[in-house]
Amino acid sequence: MKKLINDPDDVVDEMLEGMVAAHPDRLRRLPDTQVVVRDDGPLDGKVGVVSGGGSGHEPTHAGYIGDGMLDGAAAGDVFSSPTADEFEALIDACDAGEGVLAVIKNYEGDVMNFETAIELAEMEGVDVETVVVDDDVAVEDSLYTSGRRGVCGTILVHKAAGAKAAAGADLDEVRRVAQKVVDNVGTMGMALTSCVTPEKGEPTFDLGEDEIELGIGIHGEPGTERTDVMSADEVTDALTESVLEDLDVDGDEEVLTIVNGMGGTPQMELFVVNRRLQALVDEHGLETWDAWVGDYMTSLDMAGCSITMCVLDDELKELLGAPADTPALTRQ
Repeated sequence: MKKLINDPDDVVDEMLEGMVAAHPDRLRRLPDTQVVVRDDGPLDGKVGVVSGGGSGHEPTHAGYIGDGMLDGAAAGDVFSSPTADEFEALIDACDAGEGVLAVIKNYEGDVMNFETAIELAEMEGVDVETVVVDDDVAVEDSLYTSGRRGVCGTILVHKAAGAKAAAGADLDEVRRVAQKVVDNVGTMGMALTSCVTPEKGEPTFDLGEDEIELGIGIHGEPGTERTDVMSADEVTDALTESVLEDLDVDGDEEVLTIVNGMGGTPQMELFVVNRRLQALVDEHGLETWDAWVGDYMTSLDMAGCSITMCVLDDELKELLGAPADTPALTRQ
């Protein structure tokens, strides 16, 4: 497989170097780490909001560092959790004395290493709270998890928590709104093709030319069903109905929807999916408050998409609509 890389062992380091070089007025990298933080942080009087995880899901996580979202993020190797030392350095660098909220996707490595880092940070006097995002409705347990996986709904947690922190809320309040998003968001994804990791240089799993996988994870973990190729509308119906069933909506609610590309899907196809998704929202008596379409949490070069829905109230609408200025997401 052809890739624009040099040595696979250097790809994360070089990616971070290039990201900081593209946004020198926004981002800085902690020396001798794979941790990126706000160039102007930590901000006095503000709760720090941090996240992190394996690389290969860009723009997650460092792409969401900036005003109204994250204060910093740690990048592990491709599809591998950052170490506890990296997470500890991240927490320390983003603490301005008001505490830090760690937003953790529910993968065993991320959870374990963040927990170790938090213990070390708390020994140094840092107040840390956590939320664990488990928005993937497809499967209860997977190769990397005990319980449901954390996927694209994590971006909405970053957005709401970041907005609350930017407004000057205390740590308990920032955690509360982050958990509120977790409790009201669901996601399901699918793959048309496998992804190819830089180290392996070949597909991570076999998927026939006439097959697709529903419910697949962002690391290529098995989904709920491998089936014959389906039309865009059929795929959208399957993903959306699974998410709606999990959220147990009964009509009249407002929702934010995301059609998320997995890294190798043209925008044309994502908008085709969004067309059907919005029709389904209307058929279920719901109202779309905002619709996001694009690459928010990818899986390297996998072709496919995921659909996320978050049920909103006035508080969440205010937070998700609040200004944000990051490399990957801007709201005026």
